[in-house]
Amino acid sequence: MSSFGKHYDVIVLGAGGAGLMCALTAGQRGRRVLVLEHNDAVGKKIGISGGGRCNFTNLGATAANYLSQSKDFCKSALARYKPADFIAMVERHKIAYHEKTLGQQFCNGSSRQIIEMLLKECAEGGVTIRCATRVFEVEKQDRFRVETDAGLFTSDSLVIATGGLSFAKLGASDFGYRLAKQFDHPITELRPGLVPLTFTDEDKSLHELSGVSLPITARHGKAVFDEDMLFTHRGLSGPVILQISSYWREGTPVELNVVPGRTDWITSQRHLGRTFAQILSERLPKRFVEAWAARFVPKKSLAQTKQDEFDTAMKSLNAWQFYPAGTEGYPKAEVTLGGVDTRELSSKTMESRKVAGLFFIGEVVDVTGWLGGYNFQWAWASGHAAGEAV
Repeated sequence: MSSFGKHYDVIVLGAGGAGLMCALTAGQRGRRVLVLEHNDAVGKKIGISGGGRCNFTNLGATAANYLSQSKDFCKSALARYKPADFIAMVERHKIAYHEKTLGQQFCNGSSRQIIEMLLKECAEGGVTIRCATRVFEVEKQDRFRVETDAGLFTSDSLVIATGGLSFAKLGASDFGYRLAKQFDHPITELRPGLVPLTFTDEDKSLHELSGVSLPITARHGKAVFDEDMLFTHRGLSGPVILQISSYWREGTPVELNVVPGRTDWITSQRHLGRTFAQILSERLPKRFVEAWAARFVPKKSLAQTKQDEFDTAMKSLNAWQFYPAGTEGYPKAEVTLGGVDTRELSSKTMESRKVAGLFFIGEVVDVTGWLGGYNFQWAWASGHAAGEAV
């Protein structure tokens, strides 16, 4: 891609989804843009997303699908760059896609198609992209100065799109947070999000269920999700657990209903000579029923079960209070909760209120979406907002 020398209108640090969207938007506005990426290729997280098919947006994305200390911050950017806008780009590049479930949009082919689309759009805007480039120092005098192993670059605007702490194997680091602190921007508490939860010793008997999956309802406070749960050798995973994990805090329980919906099919057999295990086996995986029954429900028939025993057994099914030992941490987390405090950023442009020309976009910001394409939509929307402003 063409180079305009050592000085640029805009330097973008990070060539993930947000950084590339910002770069192509600014480049197509006539700005001279340089993207610096420390990995040897762009969009590595895009590449592995959606099982390699990239869940690139969600039709239902609204501010209600995001966690942040400033709940309304993401509204402006999301309203000005919608899922339909990104889908229009996908269609313009003739990329086949489909809706999998719950508004989630996936490529029919490979995530690579989304990466190539973004690179083509960058090329149209004359964007310069340098991979395998390490940034040593950033400072601002009359302009931004970025010292790298490829030399010194300067710019009028600097965009931080360096991502969060999840997927260290893909090059994730705390670089963006360190830069924010350097420019006197506070960071909210950082935690792994969309991450499996682990068993305590009390629940280790459930390890034998590793590989068993079933649809459940998970609840924590006001957050409620209905999707599949997967038992692992270390704890609980699956879409519903990843979703609720972003709301969970240490020392609190997650309430799990493993028989969501009406339970008439159990209570209607109360006076028959069948056990809980026999009844549950009709609708739930056999391995799950055996392990669950051994731990939580009486072995005798329902007709012989006392009311308090029956109530306790039913509560274990529709309101199990699961106390996780913790999470599997950043190596297994899909996102990082928390980030650059949004109170110091413009919700319209993503520009710092403290340092003119400094922007923060994507996962490095304290805005975290649900599982299912929402985090990509934030990357596109925040990147577009900054790209329109730089």
